[in-house]
Amino acid sequence: MVKHVILWKLKDEYQGEEKEKIMQGIKTGLESLTGQIPGMTAIHVQVTKLESSNADVMLETYFVDGEALKGYAKHPAHVAVADAAVRPYTQVRLAFDYEI
Repeated sequence: MVKHVILWKLKDEYQGEEKEKIMQGIKTGLESLTGQIPGMTAIHVQVTKLESSNADVMLETYFVDGEALKGYAKHPAHVAVADAAVRPYTQVRLAFDYEI
């Protein structure tokens, strides 16, 4: 089993209601991938955070193995969500993948 964690920081130009709307769009878009990606067993996007956080959005996904994670990265449904709802709005992306 592989856990895939991503942290994003949105571009500084987004604030207030606009920022909240973007974060909700990321959450909705990514969580809509449930059941569409072979080998992905769970997906969760967290946008509610404590003030001590310095990231805006966290993605937490689980895959049956590393090959499933590789497939997710290039799956057309994932690429479409990333291109439309994530990449245009983010300035920093950190990834941490590990076996569990």
